[in-house]
Amino acid sequence: MCGGGGVMVWGCFAGDTVCDLFRIQGTLNQHVYYSILQRYAILSGLHLVGLSFVFQQDNGPIEMVWDESGSRVGHGCTSATLKVLNDIITTIDKRQYCAAVFIDLAKAFDSVNHRILISRLNSLGFSNDCLAWFTYFSDRVQCVKLEGLLSGPLAVSMGVPQGSILGPTLFSVYINDVALAAGDSLIHLYADDTILYTSGPSLDTVLTNLQTSFNAIQHSFRGLQLLLNTSKTKCMLFNRSLPAPARPSSITTLDGSDLEYVDNYKYLGVWLDCKLSFQTHIKHLQSKIKSSIGFLFCNKASFTHAAKHTLGKLTIPPILDFGDVIYKLASNTLLSKLDAVYHSAIHFVTKAP
Repeated sequence: MCGGGGVMVWGCFAGDTVCDLFRIQGTLNQHVYYSILQRYAILSGLHLVGLSFVFQQDNGPIEMVWDESGSRVGHGCTSATLKVLNDIITTIDKRQYCAAVFIDLAKAFDSVNHRILISRLNSLGFSNDCLAWFTYFSDRVQCVKLEGLLSGPLAVSMGVPQGSILGPTLFSVYINDVALAAGDSLIHLYADDTILYTSGPSLDTVLTNLQTSFNAIQHSFRGLQLLLNTSKTKCMLFNRSLPAPARPSSITTLDGSDLEYVDNYKYLGVWLDCKLSFQTHIKHLQSKIKSSIGFLFCNKASFTHAAKHTLGKLTIPPILDFGDVIYKLASNTLLSKLDAVYHSAIHFVTKAP
């Protein structure tokens, strides 16, 4: 439900209505709602389309670091995860230790500094005419309307305009140079999802190098005015057979907070576990598919055979298809558990035993 409305003015082009969609009902905490822009001026959309054209045509493809997948043609969540897993599995096969930090940023897209972003675009060689298009970032104000009352205007000096078709690309440009601070560790960026990882024959050396690289990465993020979400930033020690202490040395933030070690972490839609068995991911797939099939069976009397076929095709395969080239590394015993739920879906459509 909407908790309020407002008006956002972009220079002389157009304005947007702001609707706050609460994640948690009964709270006014600014960190627990999504803001949704409801465009009421065609010029706003045309402006962004024009910006997209200039962005692509001004000087050709943007030169991004190889460790960034968020805005590269032909790359996505699956290819990014495969790249990281290939590095980690290669290390494990060499009987070495590998440790990683999954970095979470607080309100990353809302924290983009306009001055720094324009400077980044300028350093990439965009012409002055092209940069002039991006003045739509500047001199914007926002008001909130609630129950007929309108607040005073507040300048918006940070963030990529929500709903912008350029938002993810602009953010990738903004953080592109962060990878240069990784030092001896490896890093992979996918929009605001970042993993930093390192390996070696000695666990103590691995954790020391990881801490050094993590410190440098934090300084880079601070230089971009991006804040670390300490509670959601996690560590993982990947290990299948090598001896490891029950409590490895802590990885700490610049503020002195210890990061939590976890055995499972959802990275770009795929649950990774410390032994890379994919047991957790397959359990989540089973649960998700069973929930969908349960709904379909409970309402099967309402569906024609054609509708059942369509629902079965649109509901179950997409769940199994996402990341299948990744979790296929699981054992046959684990993968066979997906056969049962898949056969249930077939039974829903065909009534076959």
